[in-house]
Amino acid sequence: MWGTALTVYVLAVLHRSSLGVAGLLAADRFAIGATELAAFTVLQLAVYAALQVPVGVLLDRFGSRRLLLTGLVLMTAGQLVFALVDAFVPALLARSLLGAGDAMVFISVIRLVAAWFAPGQGPMVVQLTGQFGQLGAVLAAAPLSFALQSFGWTRAFAAVSSVGVVLLVAVAAVVRDSPDPDHEAVRARLAALVRSVRTVWGNPGNRLGMWSHFVSQFPATVLALMWGYPFLVRGEGVTPGVAASLLTVMTGATLLTAPVLGRLTARLPFHRSHLVLAVVTAIVTAWTVVLALPDPAPTWLLVVLVAVTAVGGPVSMVGFDLARTFVPAEAMGRANGVVNIGGFGASLGAMAVIGILLDVVEPRGASAYDLADFRVAMCGLYPFWVLGAVQVLRYRRRAIAHLQRVHPGAVEQLQRGEPFAHPGFDDREGL
Repeated sequence: MWGTALTVYVLAVLHRSSLGVAGLLAADRFAIGATELAAFTVLQLAVYAALQVPVGVLLDRFGSRRLLLTGLVLMTAGQLVFALVDAFVPALLARSLLGAGDAMVFISVIRLVAAWFAPGQGPMVVQLTGQFGQLGAVLAAAPLSFALQSFGWTRAFAAVSSVGVVLLVAVAAVVRDSPDPDHEAVRARLAALVRSVRTVWGNPGNRLGMWSHFVSQFPATVLALMWGYPFLVRGEGVTPGVAASLLTVMTGATLLTAPVLGRLTARLPFHRSHLVLAVVTAIVTAWTVVLALPDPAPTWLLVVLVAVTAVGGPVSMVGFDLARTFVPAEAMGRANGVVNIGGFGASLGAMAVIGILLDVVEPRGASAYDLADFRVAMCGLYPFWVLGAVQVLRYRRRAIAHLQRVHPGAVEQLQRGEPFAHPGFDDREGL
């Protein structure tokens, strides 16, 4: 059951990442510049982020199975339309459909993990879910690049869309919301669930999870989904094959580091946000070294850059583990929706800023980009790192104070390395 749901997430990541190696082809196919090209992914992620809280509410009401099925229908339709059209506006609408379907997948799978696995297994299974899902990024790198070159735009993307039909049948046959068949979803009224979003949003620990996700996930997303391939090919001067291989290295790095981070998250629950900030510091250092070089970076340094950047993906899963500490199980859909807004909100903002900076420094378009252009544009990452780090430190203090006030003894329990199981909301939560 978990494997089937995980496969849907792999497909969602493939859909999400499919423009990463097709960006230059898309610029030619739709006759667009950097700002329009960025609009594809920015709109897709904007729809994804905007739907996280509404989807979280629906998830707590209707369960994971129904939302996975709905997400598959939307993603399949969106990718098929994207394969067939050759005009910018219809293609933009197709990417928004992809974003809407994608918005329903990951938090549905995370809710299944919370329902089917023991609390002590949670951090590791969440890490495995997040990182095995990144196999979709591997499929969106070299294999999709090969398919685009061999079979063309329409047939390559149409083939990707057809996988969703198979998974629709598999999800309908296999996935169930809960081990208890009589309680597969919380049957609360939608109006009550919507009102409860204020409590979830107001909880400083859940906000800490959101900002932890914000500050750590977006560099890898920006690199894999939009600007990594153009940066490596046009900026650093590597061949398309080497660029695709470097993007694949990112997935390998996440798969290697995810189990380690999962174990550290489980063993050091009081220091989870410190773990996030340590990884972010390493990412910022790697980017600063590469951007400060007067010439293109050597291949080994680019390998280090993409590998370190990729670790931001698994460490961003800490945000969902923080939500599990501060929010009870019946509100996990809403809580995970709030957390997921963080990284994808930062990603779409950073992508847009990079696209705007590229158009400012090189108005002639993608064919004229060079390293100097990307050196300026990639500086657009830094404001998001600064904002995210400040907010993590701010809400860490508030979250600790919240636990001390509402759940006496919980902080000491976390300091001893013991997980804290939230007993349920009361009137003091979120205030």
